[in-house]
Amino acid sequence: MKTKCKENELRMIDISAKQKTSRTATAEGFIEMSPKTLKAIKENKTPKGDVFTTSKIAGIMAAKATSNTFPMCHPINITHCNIKFDIEKKGVRVESFIKTFDRTGAEMEALSAVSTALLNIYDMLKAIDKKMDITNIRLLKKSGGKSGNYERKN
Repeated sequence: MKTKCKENELRMIDISAKQKTSRTATAEGFIEMSPKTLKAIKENKTPKGDVFTTSKIAGIMAAKATSNTFPMCHPINITHCNIKFDIEKKGVRVESFIKTFDRTGAEMEALSAVSTALLNIYDMLKAIDKKMDITNIRLLKKSGGKSGNYERKN
């Protein structure tokens, strides 16, 4: 069965009339893992090497390639990207921060960076722990643009 796509059903939003403004976005996610896996990270005894450095690079690369992954997402000029990792009792929390001066926001880039960094952690540690759970990927805050500021309360 073929379906036809109407002209206005599928399109990128026209942002040409929007003003460039300073915009930021912060996202986070969590990967739960066994105590054995956490110990391997802390002792840098993982099968594929330095988990956090590799995952940081993967996250930054993902942020820069977001518009190649999500068809309706505009490419933006990322002026800053940082990813940090916090080892917690049951796993690792990953947070990304994106900054741009552009016509559209950085939320998708921040979420892409976190998601990819988490997936890279999984890839690097799956030989130790296949039961890892990736959870709670979410936007924490954003600033700039027509819709203004947003900060997650919970």
